[in-house]
Amino acid sequence: MKTTPLRNLRLRLRLSRLRRPALMSLLYVAALAVLSCGASVDTREAVNVLTADGIVNPVMARYIDRGIDAAEKADATAVVIRLDTPGGLDTSMRDIVQRIEDAEVPIIVYVSPAGARAASAGTFITMAAHIAAMAPNTTIGAAHPVGAGGEDIEGTLGDKTTNEAAEYIIGIAKLRGRNETWAESAVRRSVATNQDEALRMNVIDIVAPSLDDLLAQADGRTVSLPSGSTTVRTLGVPVVYNDMSLIERFLDIISDPNIAFLLLSLGMLGLFIELVHPGIFFPGVFGAIALLVGFFSLGTLPVNWAAVFLILLAFVLFFAEIVVSGFGALGVGGIVSLIMGGLLLTSTGNPDFQVSRWLIFGLAAVIGVFFLSTINALLRARRQPVALGPQLLVGRRAVARSPLDPSGIVFLEGERWTATSTEGRIEEGETVEILGVDGIRLRVRPVRKEAKDDDTNN
Repeated sequence: MKTTPLRNLRLRLRLSRLRRPALMSLLYVAALAVLSCGASVDTREAVNVLTADGIVNPVMARYIDRGIDAAEKADATAVVIRLDTPGGLDTSMRDIVQRIEDAEVPIIVYVSPAGARAASAGTFITMAAHIAAMAPNTTIGAAHPVGAGGEDIEGTLGDKTTNEAAEYIIGIAKLRGRNETWAESAVRRSVATNQDEALRMNVIDIVAPSLDDLLAQADGRTVSLPSGSTTVRTLGVPVVYNDMSLIERFLDIISDPNIAFLLLSLGMLGLFIELVHPGIFFPGVFGAIALLVGFFSLGTLPVNWAAVFLILLAFVLFFAEIVVSGFGALGVGGIVSLIMGGLLLTSTGNPDFQVSRWLIFGLAAVIGVFFLSTINALLRARRQPVALGPQLLVGRRAVARSPLDPSGIVFLEGERWTATSTEGRIEEGETVEILGVDGIRLRVRPVRKEAKDDDTNN
């Protein structure tokens, strides 16, 4: 059917009418999205709330530093850090304490929710705040330094570490006008207390069951900032929650020595499989991604890089065992290297940053079994006779497709071959036996009558 210009115009008008509602809906949704982005809460002269729950590590230190920076730039009236931590790295704790002491906005550390704790490094952070608060059924204290396995540090090194930590927390308590004697006991004797006792002993300033109650009690208090004294104004001001970004959450999840060790090991295992059996593709891609994420994880941890090289060396030894057939010695060396790398992966004595012994020995056992099964399969394959090549054709039978006098064509399993007879003329249709292969030419002979009879009888 032919279409006229007028008909084409009518079709276009109809399509435009159909598209117009969809286009208007799309524009409406886009406008709402823009307005929702632009209608964000004004953070100026507000209380900024940060949430720090988990181990004190470089990710938490960066997050708190970013949150305080944002509050300072927005002229926030105060920053509330909701804290729940079992402790963590001494270096990260000191970074957080220094950032709180240098802040030009009042910092309120609030140990919450109910059941939370500010243990070990969390004790230092809480006492460093301009205003320290706790929710009901929370604890603070137990800040004694411990060794790699959670044990006491003995000897001169233990005395040195304990004395240094005690003097540090005494200085923090003195700066904030809090109980110096209790602070020293929390480090030297691992003293811990609940919120009511902490308030009574002047360890904290406020016990508040909720954030609203905390802001009401904190309002009007005078705190000392580096620029001078200021009065906290938190009553009736807007509250802005500045949570971790997606990147910070991702870093916080992978900032675990167990995950780092697992990623490194699985990454190297994936590359190992790709080298041993190229062409599978997926193990190699997975291994490369796991290694990259593993090194990303190591960047957030106190790492002993010699241990990282031990883990990499383990898989180099595994691969060398397959290539040079070291009769198991190189493979055993690889397993030992993997275990040592896991035990020495982190360069801190904090037990929260040690790789689990169960994970180390369990993963070493799994990889060892996988390695031994791979070696066993390769050895069996090496003992098998050659299953490829021209010699595989010797003894096979074909059918002549043309007379062989002495050369002609034979048919073998769907393929045509040039063949030469070694025993005179062979007629078309006769069955021949392959004696050898010369390049792409077969040497054949006719199948003897008695051989045919034997096959018939059988």
